[in-house]
Amino acid sequence: MHMSNTAQRVSVFATALLAVVAVAFTATRVISGDATPPGTSEKADVAAADGHYFKVQEVKSSGTVNAAGTSVSYDAIAGTLVVHPKDWDDVPNVDKDKKDEAASPEASMFYVAYFKKGARPDQRPVTFLFNGGPGSATVWLHMGAFGPKRIVTADDSHQPAAPYEVVNNTASLLDVSDLVFIDAPGAGFSRIAGKEKEKAFYGVDQDGHAFAEFILQFLSKYGRWNSPKYLFGESYGTTRAAVLSNLLETEHDVDLNGVIMLSQILNFDLSVDGPEFNPGVGLPYQVALPTYAASAWYHKKLPKGAPTDLHALLKEVQHYAMTDYGMALSAGAALTEKQRRAVAEKLHRYTGLPVSYILKADLRINGGVFEKNLQDDADMTTGRLDTRFSGPSMDPLSKEADYDPQSAAISSAYVSAFNDYVRKDLHYGAGVAFKPSIPAYRFWDFKHQPPGVPFALQQSTNVMVDLATAMKYNPNLKVHLHAGYYDLATPFYEGVYEMRQLPIPKALQKNISFSFYESGHMIYAHEDSLKALHDNTADFIRQTSNVK
Repeated sequence: MHMSNTAQRVSVFATALLAVVAVAFTATRVISGDATPPGTSEKADVAAADGHYFKVQEVKSSGTVNAAGTSVSYDAIAGTLVVHPKDWDDVPNVDKDKKDEAASPEASMFYVAYFKKGARPDQRPVTFLFNGGPGSATVWLHMGAFGPKRIVTADDSHQPAAPYEVVNNTASLLDVSDLVFIDAPGAGFSRIAGKEKEKAFYGVDQDGHAFAEFILQFLSKYGRWNSPKYLFGESYGTTRAAVLSNLLETEHDVDLNGVIMLSQILNFDLSVDGPEFNPGVGLPYQVALPTYAASAWYHKKLPKGAPTDLHALLKEVQHYAMTDYGMALSAGAALTEKQRRAVAEKLHRYTGLPVSYILKADLRINGGVFEKNLQDDADMTTGRLDTRFSGPSMDPLSKEADYDPQSAAISSAYVSAFNDYVRKDLHYGAGVAFKPSIPAYRFWDFKHQPPGVPFALQQSTNVMVDLATAMKYNPNLKVHLHAGYYDLATPFYEGVYEMRQLPIPKALQKNISFSFYESGHMIYAHEDSLKALHDNTADFIRQTSNVK
C-alpha cells in the first residue's frame, strides 16, 4: 500500500545484519507472488533473440472528470516502459546462437498517464506519483486520492464486500496537473526478468535509478521536458522521492518544481517499528508519542484531566516528548525510581496505558505494542496505518498487534475496483495478473550511497542528505509534507522532525511547507481529509509551477 500493503506485520532486519545495532525496519504487509513474468522460468531466464525480455506498450482511451468543480476532458494511456540497472550496456549480451544464456536484467514498468486534452505541455504541470512498500503498486494513490475515478470505502470500519462503489473523483488533481501513476518494478503490472533480477532492482539505490530512467524516458516519449515537474511519493515512496529528486537534479540536470511527501519516512532509525532492537536511540519513542496521544484521544482512552481539545493535546505532548521525555530516555538507568514513576504517570496521561505496564516496558512502547494494548480491554487491535480503525485481536495473549485492521478493512475494495477499472475502462491487462504488492522485502538492499560518499553505507537507511542535496543544488525547489495525526506507520511528528533536521541552510527551510489531517497514513481514506489534501496540493502546484 505504502510503507505497508497487506494484513501481516513483517519486520525487515536487512540493515541489522550489516551493522550490529542499525536496524532497517519496514513493517510490510505482503501478498505472496513472484516477480517473474508469465512464461519465464525461475531456473533460467531465457532472453528473446534480440537480448531483451520486454517491449514498450501503450493502450489509449479517453474520459472526462469533474475535478474541484472543473470539467476536465483527458486522454488516458496505460502502458509500460523498459528500464535497466545502472551502468547497463545497451548492446545485448546474448549471443543469438546461445539462447540458453541469460540476458542482463531489465524491468517493464507499468504506468497510467492522464493528459488534459488540448493543453500546451509547457503550460501544463506533470506529476509523477508512486506508493511505497517497498514492493507496492500505486493502486492506492490512483484509486483513493487523485485518479479520475475513486473507490468509496467506510471511514473507520471494515468495508462490506463487493459490489463496491466507484465514483467520479472530485478530488482528482487533473484540474491542475497531468498525472502519471507508476508501479514499481515487479509490482502491479510491472515485471522484472534477467540474471540476478532482484539484486538489480530491489534496493534503495537500484529502485531510485529505475524510477529516474523511467521519468527520463517518459519526458522524451511524450514531449514533457519543458513542463513543470513534480514528484509525489507516499510512505516508502517518500524515501524514493528523496533519492529520486537528488538523481534527477544532480545527475540528469532535471530541475523539479516541487517534491510532495505524503506520510514521510526518510530516516529509518526513527521508525517506531522495532526500536527496541536499536537500544540507545530514544527518538522513535519520542516522535511517536504525539500519535499515541491522538489515537488514545480518538478512542476516548485518555484519563480524566488530559486535554480534551486534540490540537491543544498535541502541542502539549510534542513539547513533553522532545524535552522531559527525551531527557528521561537519555538518562537510562541513571533515573531514580521516583523519576521513572513520574515519567510513567505522564505517559499514562498521554496514552491511557496503565502505569504498571509502562514501567514494565521501561518507559518505551513500540508501535506494535501500542496497537495491541490501547483497546486490549475489549479484545480489539488498533490500526497501524490508521489508528481510527479497530478489529478483533487475533491472539488476545500476544505482545504486539498481529495484523492491521485498516489494511484488512479496505484492501479488497481497492484491489477489486482497480482490476475492474483498468480492464474495462483503460482496456489493459487482459490475461495478466495484477499484483497489489510483492515480497520485495525478502531481497531489498537497504544500504544507500548518499551524495558525496564513494560507497554505500553500512547503516540504517537515511536519505535526508539526498533531499537536502537536491534542495541546495536547486535552491528554488519546494517541498510539501502531508501527514495524518492517526498514522503509526510513519508518525506525523517524525516527518516534522526530519524536515527540521535536514542539513540545509536556514534560508532554505522556507521552501518547506506542511499540512496536517485528522486521518491516518492514507490521508485520503477520510473524505474530509481527501478534499483538504486536494486543495492543499493544488495550491502548492499553482504556487510553484511558474505557469503564467
